[in-house]
Amino acid sequence: MVLVLSALWGGNVVAIKLGLADAPPLALAWMRFAIGGACVVAWGWWIGGPFTIEPGEPGPLVGLGLLFTMQLGLLNVGTWLSTAGHAAVLLNAYPVHIVLLAHFLVPGDRLTPATLGGVLLGYAGILVLFSNQLFEPHGSTVLLGDVTLSASALLLGLRQVVLNRQLQVLHPVKPLLAQVVIGTPLFVLLSALLERQPVSVTWRLVGSLFYQGVVIAGFNFIANMSLIKHHRPSALAAFSLTTPLFGVLATAIVLGEPVGWTLALAASLVAAGIAAATLLSSRVYRPRPVRPDANP
Repeated sequence: MVLVLSALWGGNVVAIKLGLADAPPLALAWMRFAIGGACVVAWGWWIGGPFTIEPGEPGPLVGLGLLFTMQLGLLNVGTWLSTAGHAAVLLNAYPVHIVLLAHFLVPGDRLTPATLGGVLLGYAGILVLFSNQLFEPHGSTVLLGDVTLSASALLLGLRQVVLNRQLQVLHPVKPLLAQVVIGTPLFVLLSALLERQPVSVTWRLVGSLFYQGVVIAGFNFIANMSLIKHHRPSALAAFSLTTPLFGVLATAIVLGEPVGWTLALAASLVAAGIAAATLLSSRVYRPRPVRPDANP
């Protein structure tokens, strides 16, 4: 399942890049949130999930919603400024960030010399991609986009680690809905204030939103919630080593972006870093029991 989700996730930056041709980044974000939210509500209703908020839950849910809103906003803006190929590598380096963050935030998920070597290998791939910007023509927005994408990937890694803890005491419907309830109005407001580009309704935009909203925000996120609840974040990250490769391949096939040696090397190093950092951590995670009254 993680391998299937990784392949689908690899195509997400392609869908975003296609959508950005017809909508500005923040407008694209709120439309994606709205569609994903409808999928989550339908899923929650189907399984009879709880829609009421219990005492002690608002704080963690608001925090998670703001975290995801920041992460998605940076992703869309970064992809708009950079290339889809760079986005595929930099965003999908998030498993490397997870392994490092989990060492400090998840009890029992510790770095070893082997996993630390994998983290360093993955970061080497990121540095290779950044070093290529030294030769970019003056006025290029790619470097700024790459920095923005790296920040988004770091927040995505943090979000996975936070979810791992929260899902021990929260029903999966609640974090997903919190992201929609907080993110949608924020992006609508920010888009109205900051963006002047009109939205052009085309079949390309419709297809992009379907992929982002139904496939990714719907199916992928719901399946990912179940996996995060029962497995260590770094263990799940092990299966994500193919995602940057899927992403780069998708950008070449769908968008026709050239895959130069720098991009290919960066993607290979990130994939190798994910493999080295996480494959030894693929056991099922048995989280420590959390008291019912504990703050998630």
